[in-house]
Amino acid sequence: MCESGSGDRQARPETRGSAGCSQPCRPLRRRLYLPPRLRLGSGVTLIRNDLERQRQRGVRGRGRPAGAGDRGRGRGRARCPGAAEGRAAPAPCGCGGGAPAERSGNGKRQRRAATESGSCRRGEGRAMSSLLCNARIQLTDTLEQMQQGTLMRKVKSKSWKKQRYFKLQEDCMTIWYQSKRTGKTESAFSISDVETVREGHQSEVLQSVAEEFPPERCFTIVFYGRRGNLDLVAGSAEEAQCWIQGLHQLIEVATTMDQREKIDQWIRDWFQKADKNKDGRMNFKEVQRLLKMMNVDMNEDHALRLFQDADKSESGTLEGEEFVLFYKALTQREEVQSLFQEYSEDGKKLTLLELTDFLREEQLEDEGTEELAMELIDKYEPSETARARHVLSADGFLMYLCSLEGSIFNPQHRGLWQDMSQPLCHYFISSSHNTYLIEDQLRGHSSIEGYIRALKRGCRCLEVDCWDGPNGEPMVYHGHTFTSKIPFREVVSTLGKYAFKTSDYPVILSLENHCSMEQQEVLVQQLKDILGEQLLTTTIDGHVPSQLPSPEELKHKILLKGKKIGRLEDTLDGPGDEAPDASDDDNGAEAEEERRRAKKDKETLAQALSDCVIYCKSVPFRGFQEARSHSRPSEISSLSEAKARKLIRDEVALNFQTAGMEMDLCDGLFSQNGSCGYVLKPPFMRDKETLFNPSDPSSREGSGPITLTIQVISGQQLPKVANSKEGAIIDPLVRVEIYGVPADQAHQETKYIENNGFNPRWDETLQFQLHVPELALIRFVVEDYDKTSRNDFVGQFTLAFANIKPGYRHIHLLSKDGTSIPPSSLFVHIRITEPPGPEQD
Repeated sequence: MCESGSGDRQARPETRGSAGCSQPCRPLRRRLYLPPRLRLGSGVTLIRNDLERQRQRGVRGRGRPAGAGDRGRGRGRARCPGAAEGRAAPAPCGCGGGAPAERSGNGKRQRRAATESGSCRRGEGRAMSSLLCNARIQLTDTLEQMQQGTLMRKVKSKSWKKQRYFKLQEDCMTIWYQSKRTGKTESAFSISDVETVREGHQSEVLQSVAEEFPPERCFTIVFYGRRGNLDLVAGSAEEAQCWIQGLHQLIEVATTMDQREKIDQWIRDWFQKADKNKDGRMNFKEVQRLLKMMNVDMNEDHALRLFQDADKSESGTLEGEEFVLFYKALTQREEVQSLFQEYSEDGKKLTLLELTDFLREEQLEDEGTEELAMELIDKYEPSETARARHVLSADGFLMYLCSLEGSIFNPQHRGLWQDMSQPLCHYFISSSHNTYLIEDQLRGHSSIEGYIRALKRGCRCLEVDCWDGPNGEPMVYHGHTFTSKIPFREVVSTLGKYAFKTSDYPVILSLENHCSMEQQEVLVQQLKDILGEQLLTTTIDGHVPSQLPSPEELKHKILLKGKKIGRLEDTLDGPGDEAPDASDDDNGAEAEEERRRAKKDKETLAQALSDCVIYCKSVPFRGFQEARSHSRPSEISSLSEAKARKLIRDEVALNFQTAGMEMDLCDGLFSQNGSCGYVLKPPFMRDKETLFNPSDPSSREGSGPITLTIQVISGQQLPKVANSKEGAIIDPLVRVEIYGVPADQAHQETKYIENNGFNPRWDETLQFQLHVPELALIRFVVEDYDKTSRNDFVGQFTLAFANIKPGYRHIHLLSKDGTSIPPSSLFVHIRITEPPGPEQD
């Protein structure tokens, strides 16, 4: 349905061309005129304001009404040399060739049997691509040059440097490249998969060829997740800048898309994949292929009926708006429509009062609900008329439910929301083990990329295994294995550059020191020279602390964790006012043991390196009782994995290079609080007087377990299983897993839905009892059921219980490596039931 900004319906304007053109067409490069507003039940909307800006730039093309006057004449389009001045608007190819379109009495378009040139067909394909192009992308000279293609060198190593032809596709959101020698397309990637672009020699690969290629010709494309970087060398500095600037422009568009634009982009991506012959149209065979790709197992007769309903031109193919209509028919959400009508008196709109009722009764929004309702209408209602009347249409309602405000994750907890002035030990800290590895721990590749990725994910404790290297340069690698090696200097330089890009709060560098005394001195010098004032080399006030400083007090500081000779006060000029009386501790066997350890450390540890360890002195762990009675604030213990499993985990070190359930839980816990890497522990874990025992939930003060009820309603556009056979369709099920204290550990799952990964419907209710909800993590996992072997992973989402929003919510799924896979989601209803209080009893 097409609507104007005022809400009035209007007929789709016809395209007319001038006949008799025999000249070859020049390709159109600019976007096409579209109806002022195209609204879909799926929430796909092409906004009039974006199209208005296009018209102001002089964009004309298919869909332009005949006799539209002189507005924009001669600008933004290629003219056909054979077309006479003053004729009607040109055909899609820009040449004006082909017969004019006509309408019969019943309004259906009849096509004349005129010969159409191949160039015109290419123009129509380009027109389709333009129709599916993101409306916010301005086709600059830079992007046009990228669309023409560029020959560059793809570099994998010092000996692997091969020429590849790179080209930006017409949708401006896909880049493919092919071999210069074979001409075969090797790969393609979406702009939405690109995290950033680095200029110059900012990767280990490009640093290895620095003498051969100058930095102004080099750049690195960095992808989200664990996908490897793409290192490129352009033929000139100008070509490199063209791609760097163009990619930055497109990344900005991709990262600022709202939910509506993400769905639009998803449609474009699917069309590109399904349009097998790249003619800008989709016949029924291609539509059937598309359905298989989209995880839809649909009866052929039903699929043909949807196809014919969308084929308004009766051409036997879907073009432009017809494909969008087909998508609309596929994505009808009956469960959402039913919920909408439950609160809508007329079944067509939600008034401000009706929306407020829904937010209060279902979403449990109890503060400023009417103001929130107004904000949601202004933000998600696509119709200007409806916004002016303060009502929400079914389209707007769906857009709200699919948005961040409609997500299961409390949007107020996405940003920094916790108290950051508590002592450092009052926080869970995101930590990494063997950070330098990006692959296998025995034969894998050591790389500074491991540190960059961990830091960008909010990790605040990094591990460095240091060993003696050649030419007096310490090296970092996994000792006694076949892993590769990287210079310690490069690790420190990377740390200095990326430490505080994601989080301002302190980074702890856990130093596993295996170096000789001589190279330890080199370690210290490189730390100080490269990090400068970022490296903490004394306490924040010059005195011995009675408790650890807070993350707030240690902002932008890097703390060294490692062995230390003697006590902290020995490093300072003298004991501070808060220093304990030496006679209290230095007695008997304990004092003798401490003196023995200090003497041993002096033989193997450089004094200069010891002096850099301030708040994180590594000491053996001899049990909680000794820790309570003898430990000092500046001491920290590392535990073996076996021992850690028996104890409560505060700082948990994980292999960030390894995807899986453990990393999902880590990401789920630390995705809150601005992803700063610090999460405040619950009060009973911070209070010294509280004797909380995880094995005995009754030791926690409270009125009893809460009940978490999850209704798993439906799924939307679930991805296919990696490396699955062509045409295979998943049989999805949902499993909900609870991680926390032993009494709360549980999991339940739904039945599987056969052959439907596009819009499966479960309508099943799962219920859990949580005794210590403050420590509970909830993991939603979608799997492809297999009765003969292990189920295959499809997607997941994990969050702390404290971040759950009740009501009707969407869960936006993540891939195995933690990256988003829009628009894949689950639709659920969440209810949290507190136990009755004493007064209720």
